[in-house]
Amino acid sequence: MKSMFKNPFLWGLTAFQIVHISCNSKQEDKKMEQTNTGVSILMNEWTGKHNGVPPFNQVKIQDIVPAEEAAITLNRNEIKKITSNSEPPSFKNTLEALERCGHERKRVEAIYYVWQSSMNTKEFGPVEEYMEPRIAGFYDSIMQNAELFKRIETVYNSEEKSKLNPEQQRLLSKYYTNMVLAGAQLNESEKSRVTEINQKLAALFTKFNQHQLADENDKFIEVTNQSDLAGLAPDFISSLSGNAEKKGKKGTWLITNTRSCIEPFLTTSQNRALREKAWRMFIKRGDNGDANDNNSLIPEILQLRAERAQLLGYPTHAHWRLADKMAKTPDNALSLLHQVWEPAVERVHEEVKDMQQMADKEGVKIKIEPWDYRYYAEKVRKAKYDIDENEVKQYLQLENICKALFFTADQVFGLSFEQITDVPVFHEDVSVYKVIQKANGQQIGLWYFDPYAREGKRSGAWMTAYREQEKLSGPVTTIVSNNCNFIKGAPGEPVLISWDDASTMFHEFGHALHGLNSNVTYPLLSGTNTATDYVEFPSQIMERWLSTPEVLNKFALHYKTGNPIPKELITKIQNASKFNSGFSTVETLASALVDMYLHLEGDKKINPKIYEKEMLAKLKMPHEIVMRHRLPAFGHIFSSDAYSAGYYSYCWSDVLSADAYSAFTEAKGPYDKEIAKKLYDNIFSVGGTIDEAEAYRRFRGRAPKVDALMEDKGFETLKKK
Repeated sequence: MKSMFKNPFLWGLTAFQIVHISCNSKQEDKKMEQTNTGVSILMNEWTGKHNGVPPFNQVKIQDIVPAEEAAITLNRNEIKKITSNSEPPSFKNTLEALERCGHERKRVEAIYYVWQSSMNTKEFGPVEEYMEPRIAGFYDSIMQNAELFKRIETVYNSEEKSKLNPEQQRLLSKYYTNMVLAGAQLNESEKSRVTEINQKLAALFTKFNQHQLADENDKFIEVTNQSDLAGLAPDFISSLSGNAEKKGKKGTWLITNTRSCIEPFLTTSQNRALREKAWRMFIKRGDNGDANDNNSLIPEILQLRAERAQLLGYPTHAHWRLADKMAKTPDNALSLLHQVWEPAVERVHEEVKDMQQMADKEGVKIKIEPWDYRYYAEKVRKAKYDIDENEVKQYLQLENICKALFFTADQVFGLSFEQITDVPVFHEDVSVYKVIQKANGQQIGLWYFDPYAREGKRSGAWMTAYREQEKLSGPVTTIVSNNCNFIKGAPGEPVLISWDDASTMFHEFGHALHGLNSNVTYPLLSGTNTATDYVEFPSQIMERWLSTPEVLNKFALHYKTGNPIPKELITKIQNASKFNSGFSTVETLASALVDMYLHLEGDKKINPKIYEKEMLAKLKMPHEIVMRHRLPAFGHIFSSDAYSAGYYSYCWSDVLSADAYSAFTEAKGPYDKEIAKKLYDNIFSVGGTIDEAEAYRRFRGRAPKVDALMEDKGFETLKKK
């Protein structure tokens, strides 16, 4: 890998240029032939069963850059062919032609992004650093292409537009809007500066991401005294032992710096000093004044975003990012956030009061601090609802929750999942399932599942589409994946997960179902290609099926006895469903509010540490809670532009999901076939072919209301005070 970087010129060559380089020896000839073979493997059409699959078992890191360079060259030539077409611009020779482009590049980038998120080793790091600015530059060269925009604009303003079907009109509108937002109407010097900014941002995003990943991989707490593990569940202790073995520290226990490890530790550890140490380690990711510190990157990112927004004609980055979202303006987003924020903070004060009383009752002379919140919240839950998270976990086996996902997909959407072993995977932990639409027996896609944490894999949980569903070049079936960070147990031992983890699995599976159910013509409008403040809606509504009796009675089975979860425990879970809603809402909304206000500051020079502290004080953030994502580790907004000024999307989408689920409860219940069909017809199958607000109105018969969310979180009584 290092040898490639000694010759950056070679990295910049396309595969076709490499072919014609003369080699001075047979050994060099052989190396070049191997390189060309690897490049072809990454670029070529995916073959094999199930409508073709990614060749994960043949990927070599050294092939990724030359393959991407070659694919970009091909894509540029395809675009050139469109812009040089002597025929008058039309929907077919411009828009449809664009949708047929770039297949080789998409295949290479699908594999690249898998490695970036799930296999990001030290060997891969330089590839990421090299590629990100170049990918950004390529996208700008297309989105700011004056000749291409002129053709699209001509069709956009032509009589042909009115004759297009609704999906075609939507595609045309998307391309036109996307290119305008990317700077297609700027003059050449302005375009050049936007491109320069985007390339600089891409490099900064990569650094931010690598710093955060390094802090999560390399920082940990080694426990050598078993008494310090008091309160932890046996399966969790076993996983900490496994962490230690992986680091060559057999005989000890490692608390790793990932959410999947820290949160259960903070919930159950009886060692307060160790809880504080673990909490501080986690919230200080990217904020340690060392080589992985992100504080110096944040102001630079913000300044560049502010300059770009002004070049594009918007007062701030936030205004630019929301221009094509459901919320439309920052004020609309902030209005919703504050509507939920005040009652959520009030609920936190009530929760803290209960926890402080619990500590006082136990004779523990402390003041509740952030590292105490989860621990004492769990104690209060036990006292109020006689429910123990460790007791619930005994009925939540990872394997059975997967079966519950499949059951829900079957009951709501008529899909079946069958595990297959005849396709390559990128890691031995990954399993693959073919997905069948039972009504017609057609295979509609593949679902890859990558459940476990490992070094080089970013924290959290997410969904990815390796290939989008479409009909233009097809029929083309989709390939989607869900990725989690559960801690792998000892061989032969079941992996037990928390209720929150099970809910997260349903959430991410909702994204997967959004992709799998897609039934559209054009790839740009396929699956989850919707506004960011809408895309979380299908995932959030799926969370609600976890607590249905049909799921719990069938799949919440005790890991030892196999007995179904007792009805009394289900009742306790339901009774406690609104418990701790203040905490979960405030930590998320705090991140959303700081994100939005930060990006409304324009080109003001920001000190991240001071800004975060002062803004939270203005918001009257309870001191017992920190932001779910502190700025130095806020990958959602600083490792890409994707959720920048957009973290509010989770709250916005939650309003939709709560209101939409009410359509089921107002009818015959969660498995009402008629409502499920409306959900499929208007939400899950249409991708981005319909304006998001209109799609929701078609499903619900009206615009969404916030009332269901307030009731769902138990805030409705606070709101009335």
